[in-house]
Amino acid sequence: MKQNDLLSVTSILSVLLFALHVSQDIVFGLDPAGLHHLFGVAILLVIVCGALLLRERVSGIVIMLLGGVLSAGMLPLHMRHGLRPEFLEKSGALLFVWTLYVLGVTGAFSVILAVLALRARRVAS
Repeated sequence: MKQNDLLSVTSILSVLLFALHVSQDIVFGLDPAGLHHLFGVAILLVIVCGALLLRERVSGIVIMLLGGVLSAGMLPLHMRHGLRPEFLEKSGALLFVWTLYVLGVTGAFSVILAVLALRARRVAS
């Protein structure tokens, strides 16, 4: 599998996990539901377009790089103060934490692949 294909796949996987995570934030009351989530939908749409429509272009790679940074940042953002013990006793807490970890891994991997793709383009030109 080519690196650009792998970057697209990890970016799409990160988008799916990111959407799952935001949904969990709403269900657990960590983020109130509302129209402000349309902004998040727009961000995820841009990342999907970068991964599928612009994947061979520098702009698409940069979009996927930024999406990877956002995805990788979710774990430290949520864990900087830890999770309250009463939250961890709730049904679904395991999936919430697991999603954060996998989102962090796929996001970081997307960053690595995007940097490699940008560097390969720079060397080729």
